Amino acid sequence: MQIFNHSWINSPKFYKIESIKDIENTPPNSIVSLSPLPYSIDIAKYCQKNLVPFIIEVNSIKDSIFANILGAKYIISSPNLAKEIMPIAQNYLFDTQVLATISKEDEIEDMARVGVDGVMLIT
Repeated sequence: MQIFNHSWINSPKFYKIESIKDIENTPPNSIVSLSPLPYSIDIAKYCQKNLVPFIIEVNSIKDSIFANILGAKYIISSPNLAKEIMPIAQNYLFDTQVLATISKEDEIEDMARVGVDGVMLIT
């Protein structure tokens, strides 16, 4: 399990971008953070074509499937949606890792029990 934004763990920084041009202003090997689909479809396609790793928020199982096909390194969603996505991700062998947003450390165990790939603490 991966844990992001916890004070005990060094985790990569995600760079929020709004346009393809914004990618040029990020450090090399950065992970860019995209708006949910369909708002960021052109940026996601650009990232896929140019091997730029990205994280994208998903609000449905369908969006998670598209994000995986588009080559997202991570998808991030609510804990409940992450629980629904995980069996699908495992069944279809997603390359994308499923992260759940959590607000308390106590939620880490819940997400680990259901096999979610990782969590992002939102404070």
